[in-house]
Amino acid sequence: MIPRCAVAAQARGESLIGTASTVTRFLLLEDPGPWGVDALRDARMPVEVKEQLMARARRSRVRVVLIRRHGRSRPGPLRCFAVCASVDNRWVEATLLDDIHDVLNLDLAALGEARSLGLDRHKESLFLVCTHGRHDACCAERGRPLASALSLTHPTLTWECSHIGGDRFAGNLVILPDGLYYGRVDEQSGPRIAAGHLRGQLDLGHLRGRVTQSFPAQAAEWLLRTELGVTGLDDVRLVSDGTRGERPEAVFAVADSARWRVRVRIGKTEPEPLSCRAKHLSLAPTYKLLDITRDNG
Repeated sequence: MIPRCAVAAQARGESLIGTASTVTRFLLLEDPGPWGVDALRDARMPVEVKEQLMARARRSRVRVVLIRRHGRSRPGPLRCFAVCASVDNRWVEATLLDDIHDVLNLDLAALGEARSLGLDRHKESLFLVCTHGRHDACCAERGRPLASALSLTHPTLTWECSHIGGDRFAGNLVILPDGLYYGRVDEQSGPRIAAGHLRGQLDLGHLRGRVTQSFPAQAAEWLLRTELGVTGLDDVRLVSDGTRGERPEAVFAVADSARWRVRVRIGKTEPEPLSCRAKHLSLAPTYKLLDITRDNG
């Protein structure tokens, strides 16, 4: 029997680092489901709403994610969140939709440009747990227990969500608007990560990366934080990203005002199926630390 993708990835020691999505604009739309393979395309809402929403989101480079509370659905208006997760412009706005057609009144072009939609500001964090089992079985098998645990410790902040990427790293937890992706999170580590986040701390043992950075820069930040033992949420800031050059490197400013240059070697894994539904084998990037030096320039 072929193992599930999350089991196989963990068994072969595939690293989490540098695997967060690079999407920084989100529209979170409450939908109790059930969710099909493609949650929005297959959603039980009018076809014209889905088609217009998908087209507008694509033009505005906004990712639409369906959300629901764990273990229950409630009648009444649907919650909707607009999220901007840019480096220096992180915010959430919220509204209630009396009718699903009302979602088409939202200005996704403004969201795509990191401008307010004129909705109510939402000051709390959002903890999203992927439980999208029709997309990948691992997300349900590992995500639902995580969502259950977080719903007990942080009930108002926690939502189940549709596909967010990295099925083989389930259980996946995304924290918005800070744009943090965590992987291989279970019932024990999830509440700890959530509580730490609310204190302004990262959990490096499960961190995949942050959405504002390229994949290699995400890995470089993790390598630097691990080397220096720095876990404060905003204690490390990307200054320059040269990871696409011949000598991949990134420069970071750390809380004590020091600047550090991190050089990495980018490689590839052996061909592997990267999800339970994968029809082909794929190569995933790997990142190895070459050196970390204090930058005086």
